[in-house]
Amino acid sequence: MPDNFSAITYTAAITDSADFQRQFSYFRLRRLLQIIGFTLLGLILAVVVSSGATQLLILSGCIALLVAGGFALKQQALVSAYILLWSMALMLSALAYTSGGLRDLALLGYPGLLVYAAILGSVGLFYSLLLFVMLYCTFLTWLTLSGYLHPFIPALGWQHLVFVAVIMLVTGFSVFLMVRDMRQLMHSLQLENAKVRINRREIERLAHHDPLTGLPNRILGEQLYHQTLSYCLQQQRQLAVLFLDLDNFKPVNDSLGHSAGDVLLRELATRLKNTLSADQQVIRFGGDEFLFLVPCVADNTALNTLALQLITEVAKPFNIMQTSVTVSGSIGISLAPADGNEFNVLCRKADLAMYKAKEDGRNTVRQYDDKLDQDNADKFNLQQHLRQAIRQRAFVLYYQPQVDLRSQQIISVEALLRWPQPDGSFISPAEFIPLAEQCGLISELGNWVLAEACLACARLRQQGFSQLRVAVNLSYVQFKNEQLELTIQHALLDARLPASALELELTESLLISDTELVQKQLNNLSKLGVTFAIDDFGTGYSNLGYLRSFNATTLKIDRSFITSLGVSSRDEPLVQAIINMAKGLGLKTVAEGIENEATAQLLTRLGCDEGQGYYWSPAVPEHKLPALLQTHS
Repeated sequence: MPDNFSAITYTAAITDSADFQRQFSYFRLRRLLQIIGFTLLGLILAVVVSSGATQLLILSGCIALLVAGGFALKQQALVSAYILLWSMALMLSALAYTSGGLRDLALLGYPGLLVYAAILGSVGLFYSLLLFVMLYCTFLTWLTLSGYLHPFIPALGWQHLVFVAVIMLVTGFSVFLMVRDMRQLMHSLQLENAKVRINRREIERLAHHDPLTGLPNRILGEQLYHQTLSYCLQQQRQLAVLFLDLDNFKPVNDSLGHSAGDVLLRELATRLKNTLSADQQVIRFGGDEFLFLVPCVADNTALNTLALQLITEVAKPFNIMQTSVTVSGSIGISLAPADGNEFNVLCRKADLAMYKAKEDGRNTVRQYDDKLDQDNADKFNLQQHLRQAIRQRAFVLYYQPQVDLRSQQIISVEALLRWPQPDGSFISPAEFIPLAEQCGLISELGNWVLAEACLACARLRQQGFSQLRVAVNLSYVQFKNEQLELTIQHALLDARLPASALELELTESLLISDTELVQKQLNNLSKLGVTFAIDDFGTGYSNLGYLRSFNATTLKIDRSFITSLGVSSRDEPLVQAIINMAKGLGLKTVAEGIENEATAQLLTRLGCDEGQGYYWSPAVPEHKLPALLQTHS
């Protein structure tokens, strides 16, 4: 039972208690008025047949009843009950004292009063009235036996019948009301108990099921896991835990709203549930994550088939708000007992495998192996070292020249980040840059690169290389930071470097996102005088559409097309086509990865403008650049 169950029950109990109190107050007031009215009618009848002191006493009782009724109408039920019961007790006591004493018919009314007290009054009123009756009867007995009281018992007459009838009718009416109320109360209690049981079952259901999809939630999922695992171990079968996460669900919420996302998740839950067999379970783990419990045999063929079937179901279009929406999913798989028996352990390992599937291109399936844990540990350690390195500024910039293919002059240099290690080795940027993007460190690191590159370029221009420009790679995370423009302005201002000397290299994946913020940043930086190069062209989602949309000046041809020039007959026409397209759009071309003179000459004949590669120089520290620039001046 979840911790909040008692809280929910307590809240419901408070609400029910308040309602019950209101109902009870109304009920007691209604009963009080009924008893007052019926008793008053009985006393009026007794007044008619009585005379003398008896008549006066009964009349005083009628007046007291009217007073009690007035308080009852003012909804002062407790005051009214006190007046009613004590006035009747005193009236009956006075009638017994003035007439027959302990033998008087009036004493027959005492049981009715006690019944009234039980129905209408408090516990204190009942016990005080009971004590009074017992003490008064004892007192009458003592007075009679001691000779101080001489009871007068009139001869039997029709008025005695009237008195007895009145007492019996009033007492019988009170007993009737009490019994009926008890029956109604028992019936109400039965109904309330039924409601409580229904509410309890509903609360328990909500505590164990996802309210959006109706699927078992994580709490119930863990219980189902242990039950299914026990069954699988008895049958000598493995239990597969499949962890599914949607690949591109956030844009659905961002574009169509969370209500549309809820519709998609409900429909997806139905699809997934219908895909499974009777012995398989689907659980909503949280957000856009789903967990599957699949009893399986040693052969994983059927398991992989099921996983691919689930991915296929996810990829089918959803019709939401008259819009066709398509998402995809990645699945990670762990096995019990092979990968462990604990629920949280299996979920974590399936989660690791799922992230591996995302890294491998998404919309696919991966199974856990021990290497993933090691990779994850290595990644964590690297992240910690990365944070420390950023704080300590333990990075350096190397610069690789970009050479005009016709004049062989160095036009610009590309700033390349390096992370040196104590043993003299370097951690590859391909390893730590994605990690910096994932853990939110790329902006701080990128800002440092911008500032250092601008300062280095300014120093080299002061040394006589006045036309030198510097190219800096920008992460897509940096470019979507609203403070990027201000950061670049500060870097240029601090270095006293003109904006035209800075070129920002952008990836195709950034450009095709084409968000409003990206467009705004590009336009503002272009107005500032900063130029843009499209890096690694041809390896992404290359198309002419986005090339027309941005103020790029340079197109960098990826080294994968350059290294095989002269070897593969297909690469030369492709490179030629890229160069011709760039010229048609007014873009300068830079070929990366040139390693020999033959490649450089071929690219010159093809019309490429600039080159970059080991043929001229690898990336070098700033202090080696002056000599290199002097050589290619």
